[in-house]
Amino acid sequence: MKIKLLAAGLMCAAAFTACSRDAQVASRNLSHAADSFQLDRRIVFYNGITGEYVLTIEGKCSFDPVSERKVDVTCKTGESEYKKHSLGISDNVTYFSEQLNSKGVNTYHYKVDFRPTTVIPDIDLKLPK
Repeated sequence: MKIKLLAAGLMCAAAFTACSRDAQVASRNLSHAADSFQLDRRIVFYNGITGEYVLTIEGKCSFDPVSERKVDVTCKTGESEYKKHSLGISDNVTYFSEQLNSKGVNTYHYKVDFRPTTVIPDIDLKLPK
């Protein structure tokens, strides 16, 4: 009887672990897509005392909590144009990020982004006449 209960408990634990793994992979894939400027986001900075939004940033944006007190938001605004915003967080101001559109992600998908422009630098070559 104890062996059956132990086996059932282990099977339940394995099932819950498998679910969390898929959720973690999907979450990581969505974060990667957003950081590659493939998803639209709304990032809101909210004053918890007044209940008002301090700042809202929308678009193909990536955000990076640099520290407990600073957040960097980088947005793609054109083919090769980007804007970066650095914001300070205080005791009464917090932020949240909302994904504006859904994206199908596969928990088995594997992708490597190779960007030759970051590996091979842009070199200006001047030859003598």
